[in-house]
Amino acid sequence: MELLLIFLLFVTTVSGCGLPHYQPLSSRVVNGEEASPYSWPWQVSLESFYPTCGGTLIAANWVLTAAHCITFHTYRVVLAEHDMDTHEGPEQSIRVERMIIHPQWNDNCVSCGNDLALLKLEKSAVLNDKVQLACLPPQGTELAHGQACYVTGWGRLSSGGPRPAKLQQALLPVVEPSVCAGSDWWGSSVKTTMVCAGGDSKSACHGDSGGPLSCKGRDGRWYVQGVASFVDGRGCNTPQRPTVFTRVASYIPWISQTMAEN
Repeated sequence: MELLLIFLLFVTTVSGCGLPHYQPLSSRVVNGEEASPYSWPWQVSLESFYPTCGGTLIAANWVLTAAHCITFHTYRVVLAEHDMDTHEGPEQSIRVERMIIHPQWNDNCVSCGNDLALLKLEKSAVLNDKVQLACLPPQGTELAHGQACYVTGWGRLSSGGPRPAKLQQALLPVVEPSVCAGSDWWGSSVKTTMVCAGGDSKSACHGDSGGPLSCKGRDGRWYVQGVASFVDGRGCNTPQRPTVFTRVASYIPWISQTMAEN
């Protein structure tokens, strides 16, 4: 049976990445909560005429996001954003110079994978205590079942629900591929180039697209292991339909080559 899919619309070296100055909340709230300001300093708000998606700062002038987020011609990214209703002072707004969508992305088939894009910024972000880089994982990195990762963004708090002004976070345990690809879970919609995380009451939602799935490594640094891609068409919190992310570790060669050549 064909599953109904909907979009979630709303190469860094290890040195100097993934170590936030302001530590993220470590509580195990599953339905989401307001993040501590600037505790996810690589989180980006991608905006056209209004905020549309999230993204991850992986180099001073490069942002990683989802291919399905790229629908307009002019974008900017906002860094050091927390409360969208208030200008708090440290925000950096930078226009996007170039948008590079993965060449195998098919916007008519989100479940085919390759939902990834790189954004080159017109100028480099100023890195400080509120704007920092996420680490990229080594190619082929595998995540353990139940590993604690966090999704962040300004997406809706529930299907059809309100969009928060302040950055939210939610704990999303990783669901191993053998479970997520089961016939009573996502089945063949999930590919090896994807990561499943959450399920039941734990989910990303519309507006979180393109944002990071941040997982803490054994070295104490935070790695962007996933880019928010899709949820079940019946709702963000559908049982046995965890949020599906593009698996960053599957695309390290493409990311590295694209950044080097552009």
